[in-house]
Amino acid sequence: MRICVFRKCLPLAAGLLGLLMPVVPVMAQGADQSGASRPWMNKSLSPDERADMVLKQLTLDEKIELLHGNGMAHTDNWQMPLTYLANGGAGMTVGVKRLGIPNIYMSDAAYGVRSSGENGRYSTALPSNLGAASSWNPQAACDYGQVIGSELRAQGYNMTLGGGVNLTREPRNGRTFEYMGEDPLLAGTLVGNLMKCEQAEHVIGDIKHYAVNDQETGRNIVNAIISKKAMQETDLLAFHIGISVGNPAAVMCSYNRINGDYACENKYTLTDVLKGEWGFKGFVVSDWGGTHSTEKASAAGLDNEQPMADYFGPKLKAAVDDGRVPMAQVDDHARRVLRSMFLVGMVDYPIEKGVVDVEHGFEVSQHIEEQSIVLLKNDKSILPLTSKVKSIALIGGHADVGMISGGGSAQVDPPGGNAIMPPGQGATHWQDHIWFPTSPLKALQAKLPGAKIEYNAGTDLSAAAVLAKSSDVAIVFAYQWISEGMDLPSLSLPDNQDALIAAVAKANSHTIVVLETGTAVTMPWLKDVDGVVEAWYAGSRGHIALANVLTGEVNATGKLAMTFPKSEQDLPHPTIPVLMKEDEGQGTGAVNGPDHVGSKYSVSYDEGVKVGYKWYEAEHKQPLFPFGFGLSYTSYSYSDLKTDSGQKTVSFKVKNSGKRAGTEIAEIYAELPDKADEPFKRLVGWQRVELGPGESKTVSVTVDPQMLSIFDETSNSWQLLKGKYRITAGSSSEDAPLKGTIEVK
Repeated sequence: MRICVFRKCLPLAAGLLGLLMPVVPVMAQGADQSGASRPWMNKSLSPDERADMVLKQLTLDEKIELLHGNGMAHTDNWQMPLTYLANGGAGMTVGVKRLGIPNIYMSDAAYGVRSSGENGRYSTALPSNLGAASSWNPQAACDYGQVIGSELRAQGYNMTLGGGVNLTREPRNGRTFEYMGEDPLLAGTLVGNLMKCEQAEHVIGDIKHYAVNDQETGRNIVNAIISKKAMQETDLLAFHIGISVGNPAAVMCSYNRINGDYACENKYTLTDVLKGEWGFKGFVVSDWGGTHSTEKASAAGLDNEQPMADYFGPKLKAAVDDGRVPMAQVDDHARRVLRSMFLVGMVDYPIEKGVVDVEHGFEVSQHIEEQSIVLLKNDKSILPLTSKVKSIALIGGHADVGMISGGGSAQVDPPGGNAIMPPGQGATHWQDHIWFPTSPLKALQAKLPGAKIEYNAGTDLSAAAVLAKSSDVAIVFAYQWISEGMDLPSLSLPDNQDALIAAVAKANSHTIVVLETGTAVTMPWLKDVDGVVEAWYAGSRGHIALANVLTGEVNATGKLAMTFPKSEQDLPHPTIPVLMKEDEGQGTGAVNGPDHVGSKYSVSYDEGVKVGYKWYEAEHKQPLFPFGFGLSYTSYSYSDLKTDSGQKTVSFKVKNSGKRAGTEIAEIYAELPDKADEPFKRLVGWQRVELGPGESKTVSVTVDPQMLSIFDETSNSWQLLKGKYRITAGSSSEDAPLKGTIEVK
């Protein structure tokens, strides 16, 4: 197993190999031990060869069975005769038992396996995907995927529906926490490594939602209007990098339309780009209920309809019989599904249900969260908390009992149910606000036994202020819940929490705010507090990870994977377009209602390639906190930048100029020649550097030419322009003091 970046792989740290749970090879059910009658069971053959052999044995009915779902468990309207066999998961595709081809059992698994509590099981909750992206750590992404992959198999699944990599073009998007930030290189690299290590557990990896699914409002009708250049250099580039790194066996097409055509019947994105330009050999699966036709979808490149068989079941067979869909298309769809099964080893290593390794999940979740927490402000070195602090007021956010998590199909069931509800009253709706039983109060009490730590719910501002005033330090826990099926009305904290923070800060000048959010938030109180810590949705051991960072047992290393704006007015789209009256309610439920196919609801991404930090630089807008920003309990200095235009390498020195060990994330950006007409920098590489006090190391990064290229619509190709590329390096997108050039002749 190797950790990869775009077009480059490195040996995996030996430590992970000990964490990978061994799987004993088991002959597929009914397989001929000699292999004489089933030559496709020969593991020395390539996935393509094995898939072709099986395909030749299939009847038309068997081929079509591979191309659709059989309903979804725990729903009322997505039911079919075989739904009861779906293992309580999101979907199931029937295999070919007579040939030893297993069923595909699918589960949502964005930050952990969904519905485990509902199914009488247990799953680890990892930090949110956006949080984990703030570690900028491909190794952590691999660990993340390994835990999910192993727990999927233990629960009887062999396909994940995680792997979200939609860029944060719209930060109010309710699914922002499921994705990996705003930069295609960072997001693509991390999701690729997550998929790579997930598939090593013999489960089909699925990268989603392809493509430009950047808001939830009207998600199943919205027409995303965007130029090919903008699409290729932003959203599609993230997918391309992720696919190149992770080789996922599946890609999920999204609900929305793209330039008029639904994503699951969009020939440009599915056939021309994904399967043509990129050479993707896996299969395309629809988002749930995202299929809208038989002939058009099949011709455009959709391979598998989920969770039903409305278009790729009897209607597809009839279309083949009538000559409206050529057999070659069906063969291609079926071959891709079969190849994916062989690629990940799910035929050779059938599911063996087992017990989830709870302690391993805890360990990985905590370690990733410790790397993902971002220290945004630390005036007067208020952090880390030490034994000198004798009294602490802990206020708000249900911090006495737990920490909040993200909702929708990503939701992981907490053990024992919702921590803020009475016993026996757990989650009943996919958009319930769920707290995990991860008490920051208890974790801090364990770390600071000499301090008096008192909790106040924060519902009474006066009472909260009184407690804060009588304490050495006040820590306000503020939350922002988001979920699939909704977008935020604003980036302000809900439930009067801004007023709470202001009241506490007025009572105690030594106030720290801990944010548990799924996206950026505005901070009207920022100047009045000494410390701000972004903990994201922190996972099954978030309280311990947070306490370790707050007390300095672990140094803060995380850096933002997305920009925090000062206000919504600074966004490319200050408001999300309002749904027309006839479209109200579209895309807001766990199960989408019948689409209003005549809808004219659309969003025009006329900001083009200026996504995230590129927008703020090009438009000369100062963000609240820039992309790539994050403080540490030590300090770093940069020097001696050198470039090699021939090899396209950038090297420089990073020194820990502080008094304690730390890990710096050194970032490299490039500004293109003026003729590119892109007046902003772009991330072209980074490296995590571990440094002891006073220690220096040389960082060397080779820049992939793809990251310096632009997409030319006229020639429909990528171009590396001749000229000088301005290179900068430093600690964030706004603090990159080293400068140099790479010249392309």
